[in-house]
Amino acid sequence: MVRPKKIVVIGGVAGGMSAATRLRRLDETAHILVLERSGYVSYANCGLPYHLSETIENRSLLILQNPITLGARFNLDVRVRHEVLSIDRQSKTVTIYDRVWKVTYVEKYDYLVLSPGAKATMPEGPDAKWILAMRTVEDMDVAIAWLYPNPEHAVILGGGFIGLELAENLIKRGMKVTLIHRGKQLLSYLDPELAIAVAQRVRASGVDLRLESSITSFTRNSVTLADGEVISTDVIFSALGVKPEVHLAEEAGLKIGHNGGIWVDNEQRTSDPNIFAVGDAAEKIDAISGDERLATLAGLANRHGHSVANAIAGARTVPATPTLGTSILSFDGLVAATVGWSEKALRAAGRPVRVIHTHPADHAAYYPGAQTMRFKLMVDPETDLILGAQAVGGHGVDKRIDVISTAIFAGITASDLAQLELAYDPQHGSAKDPINMLGYVNRNIADGLTKVIEWHELDSALDSGAVLVDVRTEGEYKYGHIEGSLSFPIDVLREHIRELSGQKVVVYCQVGQRGHTAARILAQEGIDVVNLNGGYLTWKAGMASKGDQK
Repeated sequence: MVRPKKIVVIGGVAGGMSAATRLRRLDETAHILVLERSGYVSYANCGLPYHLSETIENRSLLILQNPITLGARFNLDVRVRHEVLSIDRQSKTVTIYDRVWKVTYVEKYDYLVLSPGAKATMPEGPDAKWILAMRTVEDMDVAIAWLYPNPEHAVILGGGFIGLELAENLIKRGMKVTLIHRGKQLLSYLDPELAIAVAQRVRASGVDLRLESSITSFTRNSVTLADGEVISTDVIFSALGVKPEVHLAEEAGLKIGHNGGIWVDNEQRTSDPNIFAVGDAAEKIDAISGDERLATLAGLANRHGHSVANAIAGARTVPATPTLGTSILSFDGLVAATVGWSEKALRAAGRPVRVIHTHPADHAAYYPGAQTMRFKLMVDPETDLILGAQAVGGHGVDKRIDVISTAIFAGITASDLAQLELAYDPQHGSAKDPINMLGYVNRNIADGLTKVIEWHELDSALDSGAVLVDVRTEGEYKYGHIEGSLSFPIDVLREHIRELSGQKVVVYCQVGQRGHTAARILAQEGIDVVNLNGGYLTWKAGMASKGDQK
């Protein structure tokens, strides 16, 4: 008789619990032991900040499963408040500390699954105990206790996902918020001309946003900035990012990757064939570059948990999914989403890139409620494959980024986006969907019908003697234009061809569409012409991002 396998899972939440429950579905005989250091093994950590404002009113909604329900449904041996102290790979055992009964004991394993997650990066100092994090249910409970009775002011350190989610929900509570961020822009994965829209919305909501700022010291009720300013506050949150929890793996002699996470192969197997790793602690493969990277994404952790279960159970093996870093954030109704690489990351890596800027409405402009999106597509100019995309706006941003993510996964080229048949009625889209428009614009550039210039390249072109022509209406020009530009509206442009003959010309309109038409008119008259990619709106946002330093 074959002895049932014993699988020990260290850590729950997305990766660990996905591996454990998938294993049970594949193998009813296995002994599956889940050890969780905290008091909660399955909870919606992405939803924690929203309980602070009572957007999610009922705390219990955030607790997805507990040891009793997991035992009943999946026959899992789940032990919360049990911390693994060490791994002995030779004897295939783990030493465990029961934090309730304060006893230490040992368990054997046939296979070990590491899902320890990541820990919040916290400032160091004698008063560090007063700074709050937002990583676990316990963190949320501590924060809730601090927020009653209602304090007036909070300082948040860090302008990433958690920092912005905290800011939004504390503002909803009626608090004043100061957000301190070391970088030049919020959300470092966005390019600056899109990130500026997020900063503007954050400030409009009432947040005192301090970019390019950091603290040198803090107390329970104040922070001191690098410029010497002291900000008094009632509560301080750290949202400075996270670091993979790898100490158990390191002490056990497992290989650690270049980015500080646990190294794994395409089945999530570590350097020990009997030990797997998933979730925030494990390194991933970047789908664009093929290099190792970190990615703290719940959906990815779930999929990789499935891969581990399949490998252990001997089921159909599907290589662990590389990551595109697909992510989305909403702040006060403004949605920012991204997939793949940004332009700045591609250029820093020395990769050639073709950039597409558009400003489409989320649905037919004639139907009430249409909202403008800022869309950006990064394309490999040699293969026409999509390298990344970003979008900022309101309704419809989420589904468009999901379409791009699917296109990258499927190997659909940027030009082929024009051919996609997407759902349309006036309430939900346009006959030429924003995704189709990206394809059309890309194809025009790829086929050489239009040459474009980026907003950050314009000054250089003008310094080299190019003539700048605004082809919008006279009214638009008077409302705001790029200094030094000539006003030749598109409908009378042909009357000015002689004035432009023999010169290098840059044309622009509001978003790029009329600029493309103007460029085609002039190019067919033998004029050396380029279109300002994304038009006046993209240029204006880019220039604002360069000046948004405080």
